Amino acid sequence: MSFGAIATAGYYIALRVGFAFPAEEINQLPEEWVEHYTRERFMLQDPVIRWIYANTGSIRWDNVALDDPRDVLGEARKFGLNHGVAICCMDPGSDGRRSFGTFVRSDRPFTDSEVDMLEGLLRKLHSDKAPPTNLTEAELEALRMVKAGLRLKQISHDLGVTEGAIKQRLKNAKTKLGAKTGAQAATLASDFGLI
Repeated sequence: MSFGAIATAGYYIALRVGFAFPAEEINQLPEEWVEHYTRERFMLQDPVIRWIYANTGSIRWDNVALDDPRDVLGEARKFGLNHGVAICCMDPGSDGRRSFGTFVRSDRPFTDSEVDMLEGLLRKLHSDKAPPTNLTEAELEALRMVKAGLRLKQISHDLGVTEGAIKQRLKNAKTKLGAKTGAQAATLASDFGLI
């Protein structure tokens, strides 16, 4: 089962949100609603978003007991977003990164089993986007230097090891991060907050 098969009117997912920005976003909400929401600057007034940043678990939009001074949920209904559920998850002992989604239907409320399925799908995505924990300090050090723009020869000179050793460290880091190049691995490690 997919998000779209359950949330037939659309959904928005933010994965591994750090201080302010998600590592990845998936926005399948109606374009007209996204434009209206953005133009009206609803995000800071949206009771669903405020619930998400203060809680984990799931809640139907109708059960969010927070003020809605801009009538964001009423405005959503004008765009056919009649029934919604918000879901938020974090790792135990997390570094503060959370993943969340808001899912909508126009025809009927979500069933309990649909909410459970959506929560399971979101938790899997959250887990899949977690940074690797098996990078060595030597691999991270090489990635830091790649990020700083140093070339292989300079990295090996600065660290006092052979170019072959640096190539191996970068190869291992690329494998662990699922990257194709050293530069991509450095970017991913930086995005994960590893370097």
